Amino acid sequence: MPKDAPPSGLIAPKIAGAARPGLCTDCGVSRMGDGRACGIACQFIKPNYPAIEQSAHGRTANPDLGEEAFFGVTQTMMRARLTPPADGAQWTGITTALAAALLRSGAVDAVLTVAPDPDDRWKPLPVIITDPDQMAQARGMRMGFGPTVALVEPAAAAGHKRIAFIGIPCQVYALRALEAKLGFERIYVIGTPCSDNTTTERFHAFLALLDERPETVSYLEFRADYKVELRFDDGRPTRVIPFLSLPISKLPADFFPMTCKTCVDYTNRLADITVGYMGGDGDQWLIVRNDRGAEILAHIADQLVSRPLTDKGKRDGAVKGFLANTERAAGGMPLRRMPDWARPIVSFLQPRIGPRGLEFARARVEMKAIETILHLRRSHPARIKNMVPGHVWRVAERYGLIARPDETRDN
Repeated sequence: MPKDAPPSGLIAPKIAGAARPGLCTDCGVSRMGDGRACGIACQFIKPNYPAIEQSAHGRTANPDLGEEAFFGVTQTMMRARLTPPADGAQWTGITTALAAALLRSGAVDAVLTVAPDPDDRWKPLPVIITDPDQMAQARGMRMGFGPTVALVEPAAAAGHKRIAFIGIPCQVYALRALEAKLGFERIYVIGTPCSDNTTTERFHAFLALLDERPETVSYLEFRADYKVELRFDDGRPTRVIPFLSLPISKLPADFFPMTCKTCVDYTNRLADITVGYMGGDGDQWLIVRNDRGAEILAHIADQLVSRPLTDKGKRDGAVKGFLANTERAAGGMPLRRMPDWARPIVSFLQPRIGPRGLEFARARVEMKAIETILHLRRSHPARIKNMVPGHVWRVAERYGLIARPDETRDN
């Protein structure tokens, strides 16, 4: 992509410092004036979800209340799409539409998010946006680590008092942990569920395995129908690849960093509103978590078309298969590969009889919990007690992963 200066209303502050070694997703806290804040703000040190849920939502998640055992505190949950869909959006554009509406209404002075780096469309560039029309610059998926939380310092220095923050779970945890000390009058948090991240450089290598002209890929999405969709900017038609046909076996063992293999919050439990796809069954999936989230959503209610949530198929077989493969991977053994002759058959059956809608989302949350526990037991056993909160153990228990006496703490 050509290198251009950011347009008016979109500022990309220079962020100093660097990520810390070890379990770090470079959320931005280590790059701030007081890098010691990592000790209280890092999801990978000693997260306290009940305390921050209480502060952010007014209560903690109730595992006996609907879907909260899987998805966190929920006020309302829906399946929706923006109409008309926004050009260049990853799905239909709900996330950026929410932020733009907050700017237009005057509810916030600035939005802290990421846009594509001028030199690489896939690389996240942390930006402060003050013009609602510039939110279009932030549409689409980025792959890589963007220290977005570090933007709170230049935002405060610029005189912004009310901000919106768009981020993934590890960034939102850090923001929430520091929120009371940041000095803003109001912070709205729009969260997206995480899908395992990697470095931008390694993502380019993945694209090269998918297509002979990877530089022309302008869009990639893992869809809820067990397919990956690719779009191109060279005039070629959209291409769809079944999950089972992806070249996963050709990726290095550390393609996904240990931080992503040990994430304890797939659904962004601490955001005011979560906007994702897992439970959307082809639409976007919205989880309004508190009154502030409802206030955010109200700004674009007349632009949304909603449909009933779906809940189809059975997840047990898929999750148990994932458990077996993860046990092998965490033990350093090669994954069991499906025979080539069976792949077309299973690819045909998956979207028809596999888990869909809420059942698909439950499966992904359970898989993430399983992955976290098994990889920590293998690579960082001493950290399990502090790193794995109760909500992760509760969903993993269904598959026989029970916390050992030295692996639990009060929350």
